[in-house]
Amino acid sequence: MSASPYVHDLNPVIWQFTDSIALRWYGVAYLLGFIAGYFLLSWLSRRKLYPVPQERLADFVTYVAIFGVLFGGRLGYVFFYHIPNHGWAQFLADPFVILRVWEGGMASHGGMIGVGLYTFYYAWKHRVKWVALLDGLAIVAPVGLFFGRMANFINGELYGRIVPPGSSQGMIFPGELAQDPDLFMQVASRIYGEPGLLDKMYLSGISVPEQMNAAWVADRVRDTPAVKEIVAQVMEGHARYPSQLYEAFAEGVVLFAILWFIRVKFPRAWNGVFCGVFAIVYAIGRIVCEEFREPDSPFSMGMTRGQFLSVFLIFVGLAFLVYAFKTRKTVQDCVFYDPAEKSAADEEKKSA
Repeated sequence: MSASPYVHDLNPVIWQFTDSIALRWYGVAYLLGFIAGYFLLSWLSRRKLYPVPQERLADFVTYVAIFGVLFGGRLGYVFFYHIPNHGWAQFLADPFVILRVWEGGMASHGGMIGVGLYTFYYAWKHRVKWVALLDGLAIVAPVGLFFGRMANFINGELYGRIVPPGSSQGMIFPGELAQDPDLFMQVASRIYGEPGLLDKMYLSGISVPEQMNAAWVADRVRDTPAVKEIVAQVMEGHARYPSQLYEAFAEGVVLFAILWFIRVKFPRAWNGVFCGVFAIVYAIGRIVCEEFREPDSPFSMGMTRGQFLSVFLIFVGLAFLVYAFKTRKTVQDCVFYDPAEKSAADEEKKSA
């Protein structure tokens, strides 16, 4: 007899300050990603494996985080997912949806585009090799992707497709109730019909609305075992793959291990190699993992939106590898942030 599937009951909120202000795991995940990225780039910079010097790295990482990851990720979500799902008419009627990041919605492909555009401007302004800048960010980006996917899991969002009967990998995500009115009505009817359950919750200090919604049920799964049991019984046939964990492993652990190994083992690897490897390995991992993830946008040419965008990313990766082979420049050729600093260093070498 197979064990009952795990019912997701993790709380996305770490600390609730007011009704509208809370510290959430999703925000903490981004913060941890930026902090980890800074320290990893700092390690590379001290060893002349990144062209931004230590004293300017904090500002650089901050600007990349704000203008590249956050802005790019949000705009990517709006244009790759929100508009295709809801249409231009809704967006034009409420364009400020772009600013409402607290409602959720970030796209990793959009974040990559945002980082690419911002670092291009940064490289032009400070006369440093653009590809060398991107290479370092490609190496540390999987750490942020890992934290982000783990936050998706804690939030119970971006869950997988329904597992086949008998699979031991399935988990029940109560967040699905908000997307399936019929399933929610079954759960709500069982809760209302369970003798004495609502009275017990009321006596224990739990507010019981006259008309419950899916969010209220998800909260009760965390603090009321009887509700959790009802959800487990009703949703038993809706156990899903924990695709967030698959993506955290593929996009985070595996990708970072490959890139970090190459950077440390081959310190004179050509500029562009890391961007190329990142784009191709990320795309392959995303394409595979999307087979387990519930599609969150209309299909494109028989592929999910994530797979469709990842195909283009493979070609981008190949272009970076071609660039690396043709130029054969290393980060040691451009480790100096400022041309004046490079000239001074060259003079020092000559006199030594």
